[in-house]
Amino acid sequence: MSTFAVGDEDFLLDGRPVRLLSGALHYFRVHEELWEHRLGMLRAMGLDCVETYVPWNLHEPERGRYADVGALGRFLDAVAAAGMRAIVRPGPYICAEWENGGLPHWLTGPLGRRVRTLDPDFLGPVEAWFRRLLPQVVERQVDRGGPVVLVQVENEYGSYGSDLTYLEWLAELLRGCGVSVPLFTSDGPEDHMLTGGSVPGVLATANFGSGAREGFATLRRHQPKGPLMCMEFWCGWFDHWGTEHAVRDAEDAAGALREILECGASVNVYMAHGGTNFAGWAGANRSGELHDGPLRATVTSYDYDAPVDEAGRPTEKFWRFREVLARYAEGPLPELPEPPARLTAPVSGALDGWVSLDGVLGVLGGVETVSPVPPTFEELGVDRGLVRYRLTVPGPRQPYPLSVTGLRDRAVVYVDGVPAGVLEAEESVLAEPVAGSAVVDLWVESLGRVNYGPRLGESKGITGGVRHERQYLHGVRARGLRLDAFTAAGVGALAFREVPEGAGRGLYRGTVGVAGAGDAVLRLPGATRGFVWVNGFCLGRYWSSAGPQESLFVPGPVLREGANEVWVLELEGDGVPGVEFGVLPDAH
Repeated sequence: MSTFAVGDEDFLLDGRPVRLLSGALHYFRVHEELWEHRLGMLRAMGLDCVETYVPWNLHEPERGRYADVGALGRFLDAVAAAGMRAIVRPGPYICAEWENGGLPHWLTGPLGRRVRTLDPDFLGPVEAWFRRLLPQVVERQVDRGGPVVLVQVENEYGSYGSDLTYLEWLAELLRGCGVSVPLFTSDGPEDHMLTGGSVPGVLATANFGSGAREGFATLRRHQPKGPLMCMEFWCGWFDHWGTEHAVRDAEDAAGALREILECGASVNVYMAHGGTNFAGWAGANRSGELHDGPLRATVTSYDYDAPVDEAGRPTEKFWRFREVLARYAEGPLPELPEPPARLTAPVSGALDGWVSLDGVLGVLGGVETVSPVPPTFEELGVDRGLVRYRLTVPGPRQPYPLSVTGLRDRAVVYVDGVPAGVLEAEESVLAEPVAGSAVVDLWVESLGRVNYGPRLGESKGITGGVRHERQYLHGVRARGLRLDAFTAAGVGALAFREVPEGAGRGLYRGTVGVAGAGDAVLRLPGATRGFVWVNGFCLGRYWSSAGPQESLFVPGPVLREGANEVWVLELEGDGVPGVEFGVLPDAH
């Protein structure tokens, strides 16, 4: 057994000073069969510790219904087997460019701005969740022979709020659940963030991508003693749909890492390996300096321009970081692990079965509700997926503008079954006026809930109303379609038929034969926007018309030798998607 403590200047392992050389690797963004390889890559880069968040909404998708909570414990066991230490950041809020910042939609829907405060309706579910989650962390702490050396209190709270009593309550809850290793907070190195996010008696750390000396000087004004640590050294960045791919120069990033270490500080490289936002779990941001502008949805890839790329391969940044970190290693760095198998040759196939989107909704959708105003996704119990809102314009009446208020996020509109346009802005007006009587369908998809800033926890769907001229339309029929309804049993219950000419929106199904299976990329020529599954595993969202992501990463363990079943849920295009499994391009 060992002890890990916070000294006046250093971290102390069994009483001797240590520096943490950590890297972020989120177990939920990497296929479990690839954890060992990715941890080996971090060790080969020169890291001796790994940090992970814990997304509450992944593990409790509906209140009281839990999903694979033990994944964290299995990951921590893999960390121990790799000979590394671990930093756990359990939230309850995590940001992480993850759907809703990790908070469950069933909680943020009714609470809104009351989340992340001392409100008892928030604290009760948090305590219940932590008491279920934390035993697997507690039993794997360093003082019990495990790898866990630090546990975080909340996450970047100073960027959001100032309820310090809430932070103190959360720290006490962690201690009450048995967390005995040091606690810490992490915030940007700015006065208002550190005053809003720090807890007396808890180590404060800073998050930044450059300017270590200035950042640590600010931190020292608030915390004169204690180890210096950059808990998130942003060595790259993430992408939003419809923007340019983010890239950071390897030499520039290595220089910033070198400066952190020259300050005598510990570091956590964010991200050391980013992985993938599988199954539609990517979050979104609001643009603007105060993060309250138009929505910017995060892409499926979480490559992050990290030193270990999405497919687990070393990049130029990896080699530059390895050179910097080697100076602080105890002995020579380990060699790189054997790379996972890769697809040996490209292969393509056709999708030969189809069900219309209405047909899918009729079998896999939830119960249709009828209400005076449009219900939100949260009221319909939809986390990831889409909702069809159906309204009737009374008639006879002349054509008037049809407008939607409080739209989040993207609506494909049909009038009497005919495509009528796509709406994206929160306050939107259909291009062509609508005459009555008419039936209007608005298929609204959540592109990811906000994960950072003052609009965290906002509801999805139509949060205002639908108007014809100035008149609200009532009697709204709404039905949700959750992504997690697409199981083998669910899809097997659908009545597929041969793909008709110009089939367009709906669920496609086909089988592709593969020889030499392994890590691959998937392209969908002819597809526009939607989701794709391979052998029942959801790779995530594709959006070919938006970019910058043009293909999806396929983990090798998902592909099989021989026949592979592919499902493509096309939500917007009018073409028939093709399927191409490609060989991984060269690492950047």
